[in-house]
Amino acid sequence: MERKVGTVSRGIRCPIIREGDDLAVIVTESVLEAAEAEGFSLRDRDVISLTESIVARAQGNYASIDDIAADIRAKLGSDTIGVIFPILSRNRFAICLRGIAKAVKKIVLMFSYPSDEVGNALLTYDQLDEAGVNPYSDVLSLERYRELFGVNVHEFTGVDYVAYYADLIRACGAEVEIVFANRPETILNYTDRVLTCDIHTRARTKRKLKEAGAAVVCGLDDILTAPVNGSGCNEKYGLLGSNKSTEDKIKLFPRACKDLVLDIQARILEKTGKHVEVMVYGDGAFKDPQGTIWELADPVVSPAFTDGLIGTPNELKLKYLADNDFSNLSGEALKEAISASIRAKTGDSLVGNMASQGTTPRQLTDLIGSLCDLTSGSGDKGTPVVLVQGYFDNYTT
Repeated sequence: MERKVGTVSRGIRCPIIREGDDLAVIVTESVLEAAEAEGFSLRDRDVISLTESIVARAQGNYASIDDIAADIRAKLGSDTIGVIFPILSRNRFAICLRGIAKAVKKIVLMFSYPSDEVGNALLTYDQLDEAGVNPYSDVLSLERYRELFGVNVHEFTGVDYVAYYADLIRACGAEVEIVFANRPETILNYTDRVLTCDIHTRARTKRKLKEAGAAVVCGLDDILTAPVNGSGCNEKYGLLGSNKSTEDKIKLFPRACKDLVLDIQARILEKTGKHVEVMVYGDGAFKDPQGTIWELADPVVSPAFTDGLIGTPNELKLKYLADNDFSNLSGEALKEAISASIRAKTGDSLVGNMASQGTTPRQLTDLIGSLCDLTSGSGDKGTPVVLVQGYFDNYTT
């Protein structure tokens, strides 16, 4: 019988993962037990995805705010530093800021505005227009910001992050001065030792600061790149991708985990004879239209994946074929003509082919990781592993 179902995404329930657990064994057994319990079978090119959280937890990749403070002092000193372009997040940044504040005498905290890099808004563009403020050139002090805009709380969290971050810094024993600006070089009017906290624009920010004469420039990706007093670390991303674990501890982004995904792939092949793909995923890469928040606060969607997930989709647009090439056909004749076009595809890229316009030219890991992030959620679903089936199928499969 002809298959009537395309891509299916299933959340897989697993035991609660603890440090030192054999994740390859647990994930393999959980997927196979789910298949038996729910009556489905694994197929070649299925994708097994693990949330980065359980990988880092199994690795024991944690650090304390004291560890962060020690590395900040070693790399930026303990006097006055500029901390620029923080994202507005209690989970992602606030605990890192506590570690930073414990290291130094004073922080000049420079917010981008009207929003942070991932879309968390301090202000609206309408507010800027009404106040006659140009965010590309105007630098605002805290006093001027309050005079013009008063108190603005985050739409979803109800937090005034300007006050929240300032109070947090003071509670850790440091002085704080607040500035609002979008040109990185502005911070050099206050200090020449700078920690830039942006994620996806960090390379440009660092370059501009160095070109403008900063004495020391670090990014969050330069902090905890090696263990400090026995802490966890991330050699490639440092503090980027970290999350709050407790009030005094963070869970870092997982360290090198290519061996893990290859191990799971091999175990599934041994037990089922099926060649699956495996990836580790964090935040999905999508934007919320209501809150304007771009979800991707991790440095990448997927820090590790098997080689079959390299690349981008190579697809034809069915509605283009139906409305253009085969507009004179219908029914079985239309189905066969479209099927023939799909079968005639080669492995070459379809970029520039009109019949592929409107398809999604994004990395496979970004697309599948976004699907998995939405499937697993970030709360109490208890499904930190996601099985995606049929993703590589097409109309002829």
